[in-house]
Amino acid sequence: MTIPQRRIGRDGPSVGVLALGSWHTYDRMPFHDAVAMVRRAVDAGVTLFDVGYYGGFGIDGKPVPESYTDVLFGRIAQAAGVRRDSYQLSAKLWVNHFPAQSMGEQLDRLLFRVGTDRADYAILGDLFGLEPDLGLLTAQLGELVAAGRLGGWGVNNWSVDHIRAAHAAAVAQGVPGPTMAQLKYSVVRRSIPDGAPFRGLVEELGLTIQASDVLEGGMLAGNLTPDRVIGKDPGGIRAGISDAARELAAVAAGFDATPAQVAIAFCLADPTVTTVLFGASRVAQLEENLAAVRLAEERGLELRKAVDGLWLDRDLVDPTGR
Repeated sequence: MTIPQRRIGRDGPSVGVLALGSWHTYDRMPFHDAVAMVRRAVDAGVTLFDVGYYGGFGIDGKPVPESYTDVLFGRIAQAAGVRRDSYQLSAKLWVNHFPAQSMGEQLDRLLFRVGTDRADYAILGDLFGLEPDLGLLTAQLGELVAAGRLGGWGVNNWSVDHIRAAHAAAVAQGVPGPTMAQLKYSVVRRSIPDGAPFRGLVEELGLTIQASDVLEGGMLAGNLTPDRVIGKDPGGIRAGISDAARELAAVAAGFDATPAQVAIAFCLADPTVTTVLFGASRVAQLEENLAAVRLAEERGLELRKAVDGLWLDRDLVDPTGR
């Protein structure tokens, strides 16, 4: 099957409803396997690949070793025979060193490592309590878009207030604003993407969602003791995810599906979601996730009702994302 596409924002580009990439993807698997996986993904209609430079800082500002997953992606795509015009590169950019390091300097560094001259989209990373100059930030991003080095941009886990402020700053300068929010969104973590404040922002600005961490680092897929760094834990719900994963497995059995497929289909059944971002280290995982698309199309609403009791961060997280 070839997966369908959805639009970023109101009038942005269309991308496959599944997107591939994460903090550690290509550095967790043999090179030849990664080549086969990327080739299969493109052939199946996956068009958006999330690629970032990770190193120097990590969760809550703590230093992490440099990762070469971005360098590997460029070589993998080349070896897989994937033409640059057949996929869309989503660059992860950071505000941690802004404005000392401009958005242009950072993008240049990433593009050099990947081996290309442009990014089709950019996702700005978590603010980690920072308050960047949004006027300067949006101006620099606007210059990159005008120069053809960047197609558009969105944000990762920003609050409703910060997204609205970034949009206002962009409008004031006549440059493109954020069109997509990459949010933690899963059967257990829903308070922000399903909350009234964010849904109001979607209606107001035409923003769409890129769902991330949908498997909670693999825990919801059955790997209850992941051996890699996973994202932050707003609301402190991670201790309860093991029990939720067991309940999810029981629900999945009732749908003749795997827990991972149900977790992905849950997000895809939300029409506000443009694409679900996932990481994979085996081609078999990719095939499993591709099958989740049909599950969402055929039984999505029924499935969302079946997992409603697994919403762990209900009333534990400010729905504005503050």
